Amino acid sequence: MSDDLKNANSGAAGGEYSASFGSAQMTGTMTGSVENNSNPGGGAGGSGQSLPVKDVTTKSFTEDVIEASKNQAVLVDFWAPWCGPCKQLGPVLEKVVTASAGKAVLAKMDIDKNPEIPGQMGIKSIPAVVAFVDGKPVDAFMGAVPESQILAFLDKLPSPENPALADDNGIETAMAQAAEMLEAGESAPAAEVYASVLAQEPGNLDAIAGLGECYLAVDEVEHARNIIANLPQDQLAVPVIAGLVAKIELAEQTASLGSHNELEQKIEANPKDYQARFDLALLLNSKNQREEAAQQLLEIVRSDRKWNDDGARQQLVQFFDIWGATDPATLSGRRGLSSLLFS
Repeated sequence: MSDDLKNANSGAAGGEYSASFGSAQMTGTMTGSVENNSNPGGGAGGSGQSLPVKDVTTKSFTEDVIEASKNQAVLVDFWAPWCGPCKQLGPVLEKVVTASAGKAVLAKMDIDKNPEIPGQMGIKSIPAVVAFVDGKPVDAFMGAVPESQILAFLDKLPSPENPALADDNGIETAMAQAAEMLEAGESAPAAEVYASVLAQEPGNLDAIAGLGECYLAVDEVEHARNIIANLPQDQLAVPVIAGLVAKIELAEQTASLGSHNELEQKIEANPKDYQARFDLALLLNSKNQREEAAQQLLEIVRSDRKWNDDGARQQLVQFFDIWGATDPATLSGRRGLSSLLFS
């Protein structure tokens, strides 16, 4: 994956967009009308739909975001005075929106003064920009992105008259595209698509799992853990989320291992160093070398089935669950394990 996702999610003040996506509906308790405040993040004060940039508060959110987005797209910029990347992003956002000839308006919300709305939406750090169309969040991006990316983001927004991303087919297509990107190692653009789906459907478990996979692809294990932190227990048991949980736990376990060369040297010096062999299997799996990982665990089972309370076999079974029943490494690993257990 490119560095884009890392850059978009680095630091408490810049780029992270972590959300409690399993929370309640975003629009359920939002109320209000416009207050005209000028702010150091760059928002222009004023009232009325003609202004392309305005400040918005908790009180004004329903009228000036939810209702206003039924006439034209509204970009909500969640920012704070202490956030450096927010100050970089704000003027660029205003420039693009002002030049959009009415395609969208920009609503700037200071999260320090108005914590309720970002709290409801699960926004835990900034800058984060969420696009609303026809009363619903339809897309989002995070971090101080360049002007070209904002322009592209604005260009692909559906209009209130033609909310192209608001139907099930649009979401299914987006999810399929994101899965293809992730499979091809393009985790940054895949993350953007998953975040867009979640802006519209906060409880979409497949999108939550996909976004978690994107974080894991760049070793952002803590961010992946945060995504599922607020999910209810019954959703944690859903297979797609349970699979993500297993991968997170495995990534956390792998983080403490030694280097590949060090582990191989230990095994060469002592082929019965089963802990080194076990650790090497975890490391190989983290590099997607699945069949090699399975072989290391099978060797432990072959040599000492009782080692670590049958830990090698148990780990191998966990790998099978993570990889999936039809994965070639699972199929060959199951054959190898069966031959050892039942021969």
